[in-house]
Amino acid sequence: MKTFIKSFVFLLFFVYTECAFTCDYKYSLLTKGWFKLHVVPETWQDARLRCSLQGAVLASPTSSAMAAEMRHTMKNFFIQDTEVFTGIHATFSSGSYYTVDGIPLSKIPLVWANNEPDNFGNKERCITFSSNGSAADRNCEEPRPYICFRSGEKEVLTNRCGTVDDEYHYYAKTKKCYKFHRVPGSFERAHFVCSAENGHLAIINSEDEAEVLRRVFADNPDSSILGSFRKEVAYIGFHDWGSWGDFRTVHGETLKEAGYDKFVSGEPNNYNKIEHCGAIYRSALLNDLYCSGPLAFICEKDPAYPPVCQPTADEGIEIDKRFNNKVE
Repeated sequence: MKTFIKSFVFLLFFVYTECAFTCDYKYSLLTKGWFKLHVVPETWQDARLRCSLQGAVLASPTSSAMAAEMRHTMKNFFIQDTEVFTGIHATFSSGSYYTVDGIPLSKIPLVWANNEPDNFGNKERCITFSSNGSAADRNCEEPRPYICFRSGEKEVLTNRCGTVDDEYHYYAKTKKCYKFHRVPGSFERAHFVCSAENGHLAIINSEDEAEVLRRVFADNPDSSILGSFRKEVAYIGFHDWGSWGDFRTVHGETLKEAGYDKFVSGEPNNYNKIEHCGAIYRSALLNDLYCSGPLAFICEKDPAYPPVCQPTADEGIEIDKRFNNKVE
């Protein structure tokens, strides 16, 4: 008996080591995967994107085990009588439902709510899931909470930056990680993406950090950036917060308080009275720009946040008990 228990604990440790993931997700032994509930409602498209940027997918009740864990996750965070988005959608063509990872609706054991699905107004192309286990079709643009899921069966190799995203690179000079996003976005979208990746738009805190960002930019020459937009400048983390001239970082400090406030000659100038967002040239000098213009952007991440966790044996046994599958 003791030998069996020791072997079981060893097996748990081995499995957990293989499927370590960031600690803001919680592991489920039942589904052999990691879950994270996002309680702040978002549109389906933004929910899908945020999960994807974290190395996960928008969770779907594709099996009885997944449905049970999703319900438990909702109830554990007191999400009662509220529908969450699932990864099941028909955004490509009306009526053709699949999960974000390609499983057709016909293979998913859904229990529909009364009078659902009804495609009300011919505008309901996303499937929701409630804490009572029922599904419904809803408008993808109506913001809702959602759950991200990362399969523990996938090999997870976190890098020096504490992420599965190998486009983040660690720089010893600042002890921080940076990612240059070549696909352009508005300042708002850039902020969203960096946040979803557990970072933020880069903030320059010193001359040393300015030099690091010059190197980051140099590693991404114009020829590597596709598209018709300005390649010599990229969004970073400062903004005037609605009062032009009072430029502050996305964390609320003035640029001087943050440690770096060197603008290119003649800037900031609020050209056409619409420049409220911060950017950096390849020279690491700053500029104010129109917030909606598509630009590349640079994200910054603390390599220690969020930490990487491995499920413990106790956690696994507790989950095992919850589903009446005790180790005898």
